[in-house]
Amino acid sequence: MSDDTRSIATDTTTATPTRSPGFTLTFSARDLLNVAIFAVIYFVIVFAIAMLGVISPPVMLLTLPLSIIAAGVPYMLFLTRVKHAGPVTLFAIAVGGLYLIIGHPWISTLVTIGAALVAEVILWAGRYRSRWSAIVAYAVFSLWYIGPMLPLLMNRAEYLNSPGMQAMGQDYVDAFDQTVSVTVLWIYNASTFVCGLLGGLLGAYLLKKHFTRAGLA
Repeated sequence: MSDDTRSIATDTTTATPTRSPGFTLTFSARDLLNVAIFAVIYFVIVFAIAMLGVISPPVMLLTLPLSIIAAGVPYMLFLTRVKHAGPVTLFAIAVGGLYLIIGHPWISTLVTIGAALVAEVILWAGRYRSRWSAIVAYAVFSLWYIGPMLPLLMNRAEYLNSPGMQAMGQDYVDAFDQTVSVTVLWIYNASTFVCGLLGGLLGAYLLKKHFTRAGLA
């Protein structure tokens, strides 16, 4: 092969762009195992912190944002193992299903899956190699926290009279009604994204070595 031919071949190889990972419905056993393990860890952390909200409605408004931030650590670790589209949505289905079992409204599950689909697009845009894409993707996924509160906006009286709320006792329900006003609820909804960013940043900072090994820059 002549020098000119070799030069052309080298240029052609160098110019070949790296293709973004495409959507696939094929999951490896490792993919499914990672989804199962991290979905359970995420669920347990969020549930354990959020349960402190039974103390009082003001405590609930504090613990929910804190749970978003804390859960950013296992979620970001999960993302270091995601190399293609699909696992994030499967993760959302698993988490949404677990919360549906314990009594969350069906609309919350739909919001969870919808937020995951948007997160999938963000991760795909970063070619599953961008740390900032992972952080923003977690912030978007955290918007699922709005789901359980939507019934309170749609039909407040029905929500306050639901079996779950009534089981807390009338004093708790009255305090909840006074504390969680519509204005407070919208502030809470907006805070979920901000707390998601903080959780993503915390997770990325604590798991910096894992991101480096995974090739996330």
